[in-house]
Amino acid sequence: MIRIGILGDIGSGKSYIAKNFGYPVFNADKEVGKLYKKNRKIFNKLQKALPKYLFTFPVDKKEITKAILANKTNLRKIIKIVHAEIRKKMNIFLRNNRNKKIIILDIPLLLENKINKKNDILIFVQADQKGKMKRLRQRDNYNLKILKKFKKIQLSLDYKKKKSNFIIKNNFSSKSVKKRIEYIVKKII
Repeated sequence: MIRIGILGDIGSGKSYIAKNFGYPVFNADKEVGKLYKKNRKIFNKLQKALPKYLFTFPVDKKEITKAILANKTNLRKIIKIVHAEIRKKMNIFLRNNRNKKIIILDIPLLLENKINKKNDILIFVQADQKGKMKRLRQRDNYNLKILKKFKKIQLSLDYKKKKSNFIIKNNFSSKSVKKRIEYIVKKII
């Protein structure tokens, strides 16, 4: 199985690129959303760690946002609790897809959390700043302060770019994206 890790800035279109490969995708952000909605055990752990901020199940993202903005250690607490569960989910995904030729890992903190393996193919998604900001502002949960907090815990984009095997310039035109993906798949198979 070939593992492809998708890297890039917040709002660069990593999930869009991941979907366009046409292979099974592990999307960490979607998995976190499911945990917040359906996993009472995670809620209980988060509530114990952040009793002043979390009150209702399913987890209200506004409460998470308040906790992150209130104190810089809160983000670390959340990550510690949530990422352990996300790793379990990823391992289940990998087991369930072990017979697939290619799988895609759409995990925002792939390198930061040392989830990638030595042989993984890393693809950096590059998008212009104006386009990224436009897309980010369209998100329901857009909050510039939160974005800045997340950027602080991420490795630099230059570092991620250097670590990558390929770069996809994402202009959100499916034609050019599909062409680049076809080229990459031919190179790695």
